[in-house]
Amino acid sequence: MPKRGYHHGNLRQALVDAALKLIEARGPSGFTLSEAAKQAGVTPAAVYRHFEGREDLIAEAALQGFDIFADLMEYAYDSGQPSDLASFEATGRAYLAFARKYPGHYVAMFESGISINRNPELAASSKRALNVLERAAERLSEHIPPEKRPPPQMFSAHIWALSHGVVELYARGNPGTKSPFPPEDLLETGVGIYLRGLGLVAPDE
Repeated sequence: MPKRGYHHGNLRQALVDAALKLIEARGPSGFTLSEAAKQAGVTPAAVYRHFEGREDLIAEAALQGFDIFADLMEYAYDSGQPSDLASFEATGRAYLAFARKYPGHYVAMFESGISINRNPELAASSKRALNVLERAAERLSEHIPPEKRPPPQMFSAHIWALSHGVVELYARGNPGTKSPFPPEDLLETGVGIYLRGLGLVAPDE
């Protein structure tokens, strides 16, 4: 039976929540707007009062995901202070933790094909998350002699790519890429090797 009593504001969120469940179960292209409406307990016509189409609905899910992600990254960074090294390592772990706790959002953000420049709000939210990692990299890179210091954007891009690779290959339940090591250990040791190469961690740590 259709759910009753939705107000204008929470119907929009109910549709996003329904889409997130479908994205997690079937992927970003594995459902229709009608199915999202049915999951939310409303008619398909109700969807179009809030979203132009399925991509618009997924973009809203991605936007909310980036907002959560950025908040988690900022919390992780702050939790490591005053150590720049601890803050940097914490932001990498936050990436993996987010992907595990918010799989629907993660897919909407990174696997749906939705451009982060689809609208100004989505672009700003994704930039906020990236800026946390870049800030952590910039602060940590200040401990490296200037002549050996990589650009902070390159520094953070390496860690972002490492974190994303561990998530995609080993933390998303892909049966073809089983690892004998927990994803957390893979990420921690990978970041450690990278930081040792930059001279930021002693060889025996």
